[in-house]
Order: sequence, then structure tokens, then C-alpha cells
Amino acid sequence: MALIGGLALLSVALLFWATRDPVLAGGFLAGLAVAASGLLFVRRLFPAAAAGEVAAPDWAMLRQALAHDDIAIAITDRAGRMVCANDLFATWFGGFVTPPGLPLEGQGADRLKNAGRAAWRDGEGHADDIAVGALHLRAQVTRSGQAEDYLVWRFSAPEQLDLLSEIARHLDGPAGRTLGQAGVMGALVSAEGRLRAANPAFLLRALGEGDQAHYAGRDVSPMLRLGEGGSLFFAREGERATPLRLIQIPLAPADSGGPIFLALIDEEFGPADRGTAQTYVETLLSLLPFGLAMVDRDGRFLYMNRAFIRAAGVAEGRMPRYPGDLVVGEDKGPLADMIRRHSSGQQVGGDLSIRLAGQSDEPVSMRVVGVRGLGEAAVLLSLKDSSEESRLKRQVAQQSKMQAVGQLAGGVAHDFNNILTAVLGSCDLMLMRHTPGDSDYDDIQHIRSNANRAASLTRQLLAFSRQQTLRPQILQLPDVISEVSHLLKRLMGDTVELAVHHGRGLGAVRADPVQLEQVIINLAVNARDAMMPGGGTLTIETYPVAASTVREMGSEIMPPADYSALKISDTGAGIPADVLPKIFEPFFTTKDVGKGTGLGLSTVYGIVKQSAGFIFADSKPGEGASFTIYLPVHRAAGDTPATPPPAARPKKSQWGTGTILLVEDEDMVRAVAERALTRAGYSVVAARQGEEGLERFETMDTVDLVISDVVMPVMDGPAMVRAMRAKRPGLPVLFMSGYAEEQLRQSIDIANVAFLPKPFSVAQLAEAVSMALDEAAHRGDHG
Repeated sequence: MALIGGLALLSVALLFWATRDPVLAGGFLAGLAVAASGLLFVRRLFPAAAAGEVAAPDWAMLRQALAHDDIAIAITDRAGRMVCANDLFATWFGGFVTPPGLPLEGQGADRLKNAGRAAWRDGEGHADDIAVGALHLRAQVTRSGQAEDYLVWRFSAPEQLDLLSEIARHLDGPAGRTLGQAGVMGALVSAEGRLRAANPAFLLRALGEGDQAHYAGRDVSPMLRLGEGGSLFFAREGERATPLRLIQIPLAPADSGGPIFLALIDEEFGPADRGTAQTYVETLLSLLPFGLAMVDRDGRFLYMNRAFIRAAGVAEGRMPRYPGDLVVGEDKGPLADMIRRHSSGQQVGGDLSIRLAGQSDEPVSMRVVGVRGLGEAAVLLSLKDSSEESRLKRQVAQQSKMQAVGQLAGGVAHDFNNILTAVLGSCDLMLMRHTPGDSDYDDIQHIRSNANRAASLTRQLLAFSRQQTLRPQILQLPDVISEVSHLLKRLMGDTVELAVHHGRGLGAVRADPVQLEQVIINLAVNARDAMMPGGGTLTIETYPVAASTVREMGSEIMPPADYSALKISDTGAGIPADVLPKIFEPFFTTKDVGKGTGLGLSTVYGIVKQSAGFIFADSKPGEGASFTIYLPVHRAAGDTPATPPPAARPKKSQWGTGTILLVEDEDMVRAVAERALTRAGYSVVAARQGEEGLERFETMDTVDLVISDVVMPVMDGPAMVRAMRAKRPGLPVLFMSGYAEEQLRQSIDIANVAFLPKPFSVAQLAEAVSMALDEAAHRGDHG
């Protein structure tokens, strides 16, 4: 500072000598004085910054911030010296030992050293399964600091007792406040005697109004004092303190000590005769929201709280005597052995998977912990109410199973459709060479009839998997029922009375009338079988359902909207409660062997869901069953009226002329189609797959129509057609496939193509070809 002052005076003298102006020199001197005063002020305020040093961290404050009850934390500098650690670190490792030189067992020390090297090199390192005695830990090492010259070592125990976590969470929540209102002060204390959690009533009495924010990790001993005669008091309340009754609930996993739950009650709040400690524990347990029960050394229930009764499904007024009374027969022995083992001295808690007698389908977990100091109680049982979780798991499993079976059914139906196409085509070609009365004519008709029955079964498979081709129309439900009622009367027979009731104000729906008729027939036939042999009444009702009514129903599945409902009811024996959840599953049937495929209701379910509707079954044993279908009301866009059903097209000719390129990878289908088209008058060029079809197309001068399968190996039908239309844009195309049209439309994505679903007869093939050629001629397309 003296050198700086001398230089400042010399500068003023030189300025005066050069300018000979005393005012200018005086002003310059005053400015230097102000700057020097500011520098001195900064130096006094920030001495470390003025000296060019970085302020050292406040380690005491940092140590307070690191206080944690389940994570041990230490900080070392680049020289490997310990600069800070929390109390739990010293408790776990027997003092403030500098990492990585901790007293670890086995290869733990080497793993910890490698984690430290990785942290210096990469910024973070890990060491798993390091042990200090019986304590197994996981270490995380992180490089930190402004200059990244510190290592932060964090040690945590990966396995925690669920019971401890639950008690700690509830003490700090509504359950803890409820205990306080009842006069119970609760605290969870670690094995080292430090406070881990407490309810507000305990904190207020033990620490006062303004000292509750940082209670975690504090020593509990100074908070309590023992008076004359063995009475216990809160230390801060002084001589006028109220005597306390202390209840200790050991929650330690070992006999040598562990966490303890403390419950304190003012002596003056109870009767003179306070009874045993068990009475107060029962009061405490009754307020907890998770299921707990106490069992004596002989294995008999002493107490169970309301949450335990609810989770175990105990009926009101029928309290069980032994824990084994709650479970199925197979689990009685293991549960009794575990309770006996823990009641005889073992205090380490254990979990046992059991099946409750009233809920045998879903196993639940029961925790068994040996306890001491609770009077007659020797074992504490905890049980979680997992009914809602189990219900959700069953729903997810059911949905996954239905989806898997649906995909399988769709694939089987595709392959089966190819076989049926060849069988039906061969029968049609053979019938052209025979007349009624021939010896083989009836046999061929019999084969064709059975093939058609098989084709009906594949349609059911596709309906179940929601992959059938629908032809939706705008229609009214009463019109559909009117069309099918005459058939229903014949199907029901003389013993079943058919009653039909239609409501007013029904809205139009958008559905496939043929598939909707199939739904009604399937439900009616099931109802008829349920009413056999005595018969009964089959009732079909239609009525409107407003959106407000749907909201009142409170359905989690059906969104609020306007629906037209179709309800089919019978007066049969009803559906048993255990069967009702399974009725829509594929291949599930209650009929005798050989009297049903098990696809009737699953087909109904698939058609309704594909029509954007919902179906629900309701039944009471002895009161019949009812199925209600909700189809959304169709609203035409704007003021445009709903589109009427398309007019029936005139039947096309079975004969024609022209050149057709037929591409089909199934040999039997290709052979039948080629013979049928040749017999109908067409010139046919056949190819086995897409690449071969493209080659044949290049050599043909004229192609009036391309008939192709959709799914083929190497090059599929759509890819082949795109390549052909790149050269002849107006090329007419007829696709055929065993998969549903709706399923393939997105992958086809080609304009002006016709579609023929498999299986098809010779007449259907000829008609589809004639129609495709007529539409191409109408558009002006040519090959």
C-alpha cells in the first residue's frame, strides 16, 4: 500500500509540472483518494477474495446438510484426506475412517478402490455388494466441487424393511396426526438411538414449537429423562412435566438390537388401572391403515386391526381363532411352522406367500415378525390388501391371452381359407361334369356342403379375432330384427316363445347387417339351449340410451355418448358366477363334447367390438341371463342425411373373354382358379409368385386383368402391382386373400383395385372377374 501511495503522489507531481494547473492536479489527487478508499473497503469486506484466494467451504454447515438416516456420506479431497462425513458413516464403519481404506470384507476394499479411480477418471464410479460385518452395502462415488477436486462417497443398504418404511411414511402423514389427536406420541428410533421419524405430537412435546424442522438423526436420549420412582418425562418440560407411559415395539431383524417403535401416552389420560402394554398396542394398531395382527406363543390370534380384517376377507362376526383358519389347506402347515419359529425366539422378519381361503386364485404375501415386550403377544403379522392389484393383473392377463389367441385364430383362418378355396373350386368343377341323379353327384354335394360349414367356422375365427371383412351400412335395429325374426321362430321351436319389444326414438347405427344378424342368431341359440328341455320365453328389446344415462351407469369401459341398445334375455337357469367372467373366451363352452365349438359368444364379442360397440352379460342363478349390446348412434356429417344402403347389383355373367394374368403362390388354389377361368372363356397366364408374375407381364402384349394373391414370399401382390402400373397406369387389378380386406387395405394402399375374399366358389370368382372388367371399362382403363 505504501508503494502504491508513493506512485500516486509522483503521478500528481508530474501532472502539475506538465500542465502548471493546480486545479487539475488537485482533482486528479482527489480521484485517486476515492479509488484507494474503495479498494480498502473491498479488501476488508472480502479478505480472501482480495488476496486472490477461493473461500474454503463451511464444513460444519455441509456436515449438517449431509445428515441422513439411511445413506452414509463422506467427502475426500484430491490428496485422499477426509474433509467431511455424516454420523451414519461413523456408525456403520466404526468411526470416521477415510475411504477407500474402510474395514470391508472379502474383495470389497478392491472394488471400492476401483470405484474411486473410476470417479477421478470418468466422474462417477460404483461398487456393488460390499460388506461390513452383516451389513451389505452399495457404494456410489462422484467427482464434485468447483474445480472437481473432491470425491463424494455414498453408501446405501439396498434392502430395507417394508414395515419400517411404512411406519415412517404414515407417522409423517394423516395416520400420525390421528395418533396425536388420540393422545399417542409415536416415534421410530434407529438402532443407534437416533430419531428416524415421529408424529407431530411427539415433536411438539420433545422439541417445542420452533425446533422441529431438522429432527432427523437427533439422539433421542436427551429428549427424555427418568424421574424418581422410575417415571419417564420429556426433558424440556421441566419439573411440571406430565409422567409418560412408554411402549417399546422392537422391529429389529436381529436379537442384538435394531429399530424400535416408541409409543408414549400421558399417564393422566387413562384410567388408574391401565392394564397390560398389549391394550395400548391394540389401540395404536387400530389406527394404522395397513393390516396388522398379533399372535401369542400358542399360535392364537390376540388382535387384528380393521385393515387386516378387510385384507384377509374375514366375515363380520366370524373372527378366526388361528392364522391357519384364513388360508387354504395346503398353506396351513407352512404358516403354522413359520409362526412357531418366530414365536420361540427368532426375531428376524420373514415373508410367506399364502392363498387366502376366500381368494384362493391369487397368492398374497404375509410378513411374520417376532416381537418382545408386548405381554402375551409373540408374533406380529402384516398383510396388504391387494385385491384391486390382483384384479388389474387378471384383466391384463386376460387381455393378453385374448390378443394372442386372436392372432393365432387369424393365421389359422388364412391358411384354412386357401385349403377351402381349392376344395370348393374342385367341387364346383366336378359338379359341372355331373348332373343330378349321377352316382357321384350326391357325394360331391356332400363334400361341398361340409366345406361350406368349414368356411363358416373360419368366418367365426376371423370374427373372434376382429379380422373379418365387414360391409357396414346405416340401419335401424328394428329392421334387422324384423329380417331375422322368421328364422328365429324356426330355430326356437315350439317350446320357446319369442317376444319382441321396440322402444321409441331409436337412433340409426352403422353396422354390417349380415354380421349383426349372426350376433342375434348366436345369442338366441345359446338362450334356447339354456332353456331346454322345458322351454321358456326369449325376449328381444331395443331402446335408446342417452349420454346422461351412460354417465349414471358409471361404466369404466363405455364412454358417455348416445347409444341404441339391443337386449336379448331368456328365462333359463342362468349363468353361474364363476362361469360368467369366462363366457367370451374362445373355445370355452359348458355344452357337452361334440355339441359346440366354443366360438359362439367369442364371435359375438368380436363382431360387436369391431362395430365400435360394447356388450355386457348379466345373470343371476335361477333367473335367466341377459346380453345387452350398445351400438353408438350414427351422426351424419353436417346436415347431410345418412347414406342409405347400396342397391343390389345385378348378377354378372359367368362367361367372358380377355387375357388374365393369375399370380398365386398356393399351387392348389392357382390350379383351380386357372381351370375355372379357362372354362369361363378367358385366356389365362399363371405365375407362382410376384417376381415370376412381373416377368410374365413384361412378355405379354395385352393384359385385361391381373388377379393376384396379396401375401406372397419374396415379392407380395401390392409390390408387384405397383411395378406393373408404373408402366401401365390403368391396369385393372383383382386382389384375393384369406385375410380380411380391412386388415390388408392399409398395406395395399393402391387405388382402383377390387378384392375377393377366400374361400370363394367358381361362380363367385367368375362374377368378381366380370365385375372388375366392367368397372375398368367404365373408368376407361386398359392394359
